[in-house]
Amino acid sequence: MTAPSTLRDDAALVSHAVVELARRTHFPVAFGGLEHDGAVHVTTIVGARTRSIEGLVVHASRGLGGRALVERRPRMTLDYRTSRSITHDYDRAILGEGIATLFAVPVLVSGAARGVLYCGSWAQSPVGDVEARPAFDVAGELGTELRVRAEVDRRLASAPHPEGGLGAGVREEIRESYAQLRGIAAIVGDDEVRRRLEAVEARLAALTGDAGDTASDPDVHLSRREIDVLACAAVGSTNGEIAASLHLRETTVKSYLASAMSKLDASTRHAAVTRARRAGLLP
Repeated sequence: MTAPSTLRDDAALVSHAVVELARRTHFPVAFGGLEHDGAVHVTTIVGARTRSIEGLVVHASRGLGGRALVERRPRMTLDYRTSRSITHDYDRAILGEGIATLFAVPVLVSGAARGVLYCGSWAQSPVGDVEARPAFDVAGELGTELRVRAEVDRRLASAPHPEGGLGAGVREEIRESYAQLRGIAAIVGDDEVRRRLEAVEARLAALTGDAGDTASDPDVHLSRREIDVLACAAVGSTNGEIAASLHLRETTVKSYLASAMSKLDASTRHAAVTRARRAGLLP
């Protein structure tokens, strides 16, 4: 059973995604939710003129969203009322809102469908690449956040309580997760998503307690990219591996490493990592 706190966190992520969906696609109605027990529970609605969609639960294979969930690909109908390609289990909700065109995009996490985001309009509105791309982007960003948070929560749950001390193996797990997370955040274009990923990074960094062992040095200021590169170097990645992870050129990685080493007054990357940890910049 999913913990109540996790469900609340899930709902907050969906709420942000639906708001972004409405803003980026300019469809008048947007709504969505995540899958629980074989059904998508709609938790956020933006732009609706009625309350008919509230509390909607869409079961797998049923309706447009149910098909999108099972097939793990977007589904669209220009005229919901007359569509013969879907079941009409949810006519009361969809037609009650007066929706004609409905577009459903699954939220995928590691290849599995975790939910569905919907865009709707009261008039028939063709959905081309220009209209669809923002919806794909929002669904992809939500999937990324869900995947990252689930992995972080899994590793946090397996870690000993800080009062008992963190073993070397757990510390390395946290540091590896931190490096992976920075790699994901580095290629996310949305500023709000990146900000929220940074908050998760902070949770991981705080677990090791290294920053508390030595006072942080306020005079050391590394750029985000310098920290990204050092975080990868800290778990033993080569320059080529760092470049692939962060989508950079290997020469650019070398430049960031050299700059970070200079700022930290370190002659090797190992020394730079050690001093960055003492300054509270890395876990």
